[in-house]
Amino acid sequence: MKSFRLALFLTAASLAAPVLAQNTDTADETARDDFHNRDVGRDTIVVSAAGLERLDVLAGTSVLEGNALQRDLESQIGDTIDKLPGVSTSGFAPGASRPILRGLSGERIRVLTDGVGSIDASAVSDDHSGTVDPLIASSIEVLRGPAALLYGSQAIGGAVNVITKRIPPSIPDEPVHFDGLVGFDSASDRVEAGASIDWRLSSELAFHIDGSHRYTDDLDIPGYVATPALRAQLLDAADEEEEEGHLDEAEEFREGANAQGVLPNSFTRTSTAGAGLAWHSGQNMFGVSADYYDTTYGIPGLPGVGHVHAEEHEEGEEGEEEGHEEEGPVSIGMKRTRVDARGAIDLGEGFFDLVQAKFGYSDYTHTEFEGTETGTKFDVEGVEGRVEFVQSNRNGWGGSIGMQYSNVDFAADGEEAFVAPNTTENWALFAVQQYDIGALGLQAGARYEHSGVDVDFADGTNLTRDFDAFSASAGVSYALLEGLEDDLRIGINGSRAERAPVAQELVADGPHVATQAYEIGDASLTTERAWGLEGYIRGSIGRALVSASVYHTWFDGFIYLDEADVEPIDGLEVFNFLQQDAKQFGVEGQVRVPLIDNDGFQLLADLRGDYVRATLDDGSPVPRIPPLSGLAALEAQVGHFDIRGEVEAYAKQDRVSEHERPTDGFTFVNASVAWHPFEGNENLTVLAQVDNIFDVEGRRHTSFTKEYTPLAGRNVKLSARVSF
Repeated sequence: MKSFRLALFLTAASLAAPVLAQNTDTADETARDDFHNRDVGRDTIVVSAAGLERLDVLAGTSVLEGNALQRDLESQIGDTIDKLPGVSTSGFAPGASRPILRGLSGERIRVLTDGVGSIDASAVSDDHSGTVDPLIASSIEVLRGPAALLYGSQAIGGAVNVITKRIPPSIPDEPVHFDGLVGFDSASDRVEAGASIDWRLSSELAFHIDGSHRYTDDLDIPGYVATPALRAQLLDAADEEEEEGHLDEAEEFREGANAQGVLPNSFTRTSTAGAGLAWHSGQNMFGVSADYYDTTYGIPGLPGVGHVHAEEHEEGEEGEEEGHEEEGPVSIGMKRTRVDARGAIDLGEGFFDLVQAKFGYSDYTHTEFEGTETGTKFDVEGVEGRVEFVQSNRNGWGGSIGMQYSNVDFAADGEEAFVAPNTTENWALFAVQQYDIGALGLQAGARYEHSGVDVDFADGTNLTRDFDAFSASAGVSYALLEGLEDDLRIGINGSRAERAPVAQELVADGPHVATQAYEIGDASLTTERAWGLEGYIRGSIGRALVSASVYHTWFDGFIYLDEADVEPIDGLEVFNFLQQDAKQFGVEGQVRVPLIDNDGFQLLADLRGDYVRATLDDGSPVPRIPPLSGLAALEAQVGHFDIRGEVEAYAKQDRVSEHERPTDGFTFVNASVAWHPFEGNENLTVLAQVDNIFDVEGRRHTSFTKEYTPLAGRNVKLSARVSF
């Protein structure tokens, strides 16, 4: 692979990756009496940037772990974290749902595994699944706002980092440690199981092995599959076909309009396996791992809509055009093999205390099937490496400087190969620093990044574009409260982030059925720049936890798709990638307060909410922006039981772009009971829950398929997590 040796050099330079994941056997598994840690993920980030005690330059941070991760666990990362403030999900299908942070998605959000990019094709299209299974996650970090300083320009909107133990982060205290989780649900007949074993081979050597499997059937839904507007269109089409004497076609449209109770072709099958080995000696470490990901999932659709390929027309005997439709329901089969390395070297008492590095290699194949016929095939092969030199915090000053490299080859072949084969190479230099003066904290960071995109077209021609991006952030915070139980800070950050356009935006030219558009790129696109300002307050006041942010972002050259005023191509409307300025405003927050805290009984209130508004320079709304949403919960912790009830509400979204429809609001009521039978270490948690108790219909405004992909109806779940 082009420049592969450079990635290996970056890795060998310091042996392997930053130890971002300390052992994430969470506090609620080791301290039963800790009131906070028995509930939802913390809003102060557990794993900060190397050398920093806090990550204030990224104000919107959350970690989902422990009981909260078990309760919210779904088959896709986006669905798993979507209850966190400022987080939504693309919701294309139960088997394909990427995170959306503050209304931004796709190439503006990076999904990482242990700090290294996923290196797959999930950002190319919303119908492409991610390659990280939440079932094997120890915790999930969510960084809302520009994470470009840490993870690259494609994280201009944020990052989601899935923490695993595949490279053992420490030597286990016991000779053998076992973690396992099994789960079932009623809405999709889900059966899932995941397990891992960590062996202490010696005082300095540990071995890890894990595996998981998930099966789901077609999803049970309340009411009709299609929205009322879509049902009306399908019934009108049926009447027209019947008038023309096409009785079979008319019956098919009516069948689609009247489909209800079950979302067709929404099944999933996923299996994973992984193993890792690590050596630890003081702060020195070196570890490697390998894993395999295999999934097959269906893409829901209805006659006349959904994942339907562009028709190939030919003249019939009477001169009529006859469409060639897909052979059967569309499904996607995906396989990914990955190798990771991580390590650190203790440098002693010099200016730098530690050098850390990480490396990832991924070989990914994704095949779309139409019934039994093979459709489009995507191949992605890539490497990513990162080195950091860490300054420990001395006299209030600490931080790190580093470099990062990635090289990704992309190729697609078939009907939906709307992006020509290309190679994207990227290297960057970055630094993040922190200085504390009493209660005052100062942080700053900068990143320079060079990207090159090399495209090979089918006619033998070539396109090469190079981009230079510079991102920087500076912030100041002040500790309003500091003490054994109090740690409350208020702060403000300013940021400038820059993103290079990706190959899809530059050279797309073909049918992209996930967006129901014929997409055409623009090879003259320039970098997308964002200036941001964010104020926040977060921390603890006694046993109450508070996190809130208000932010405003101004985009220069925001890249987006817009419908062109031309005739459709192959039955699809033509959309061009364009640039114009845009602005984004939002608020988000969460408060967790103990209302009652007596011996043997605690009552916790949990309130969350978020709102984002994004507008293009011409005054039109940015498409598919999530609506105002909120969650209110009460949780009683009584002896060995946690009893939680929550109301999850989404407002109507009627501030829409020209080519999208409004989405009705909805409210889900959920309840759960968790049983912890043992004192001390929580090595067993049995969780029974019911989501959407009143079987309410809900649709995500952020989804391209919302018109015919509603959310699950009433869903009874049972899961058990064990650690010993």
